[in-house]
Amino acid sequence: MKIAVYSNNVPHSRAVVSLLKEKLIARSEGRVIFDNEKPEVVITVGGDGTLLGAFHHYTDQLDIIRFVGVHTGHLGFYADWQYFELDELVESLVNQETTPKTVKYPLLHAKIHYTDGHEENVLALNEAAIKRPLGTLVADVYIQNELFERFRGDGLTASTPTGSTAYNKAIGGAVMHPSLQAIQLAEIASINSRVFRTLGSPLIIGNHEVVKVQLENDGSAVTFSYDHLNKISSNIDWISFQVADQKIQFAEYRHMHFWHRVQSSFIGTEVR
Repeated sequence: MKIAVYSNNVPHSRAVVSLLKEKLIARSEGRVIFDNEKPEVVITVGGDGTLLGAFHHYTDQLDIIRFVGVHTGHLGFYADWQYFELDELVESLVNQETTPKTVKYPLLHAKIHYTDGHEENVLALNEAAIKRPLGTLVADVYIQNELFERFRGDGLTASTPTGSTAYNKAIGGAVMHPSLQAIQLAEIASINSRVFRTLGSPLIIGNHEVVKVQLENDGSAVTFSYDHLNKISSNIDWISFQVADQKIQFAEYRHMHFWHRVQSSFIGTEVR
């Protein structure tokens, strides 16, 4: 098995990486090869930000890579293992089945169309957001090429089901189960009055639908962020969102089911 270990630079995480590698070498009897270029399994050591970094680092290999998360950070929504469970993790890796099970989560595909005609495609594990650094964002929102509304406000987000627990949740969006092949479009502080009207509620967009956000091209800069990455440009014409063809795969050694993750991350282990 070819394994890559992807970590943040926190000293505690680096120490966990060293210990993890020692245990894998000692107990795998040569069955584990460390390969950062073409791994079969990527173990992330850190928090959710580390997992996002690993996802974008290996975006072009999603069809062959399975991710495993070890939690040493502040938030480990994607992590199945704690840093003090390395022995159990190593045991599950070296004694895996011939065809290990995987859990697949939907991803977000965003297409950015610039005013000069060129386009850029990106994938997001959590969400993408459009905002103006200064002033109000004005944009026409199309669903399946039909005008749905004219938006005025701070911005718009499009999130995956797993990403629905991140920024989307913070702005009042719904939490979606990842078995739903859908994305969610949510408004950030929309302006609603007798003059300006938007739906004001999050939209669940099916996997065969495309949302297009046509920006008002007045030369103002727009911030487009996706996961932990962002870009600022005054040349973006429109951005479309849809469920991606690709999916992220997690190794199901003891994969925690989604609602358990939500409960553990946001409510806690004790429910009275």
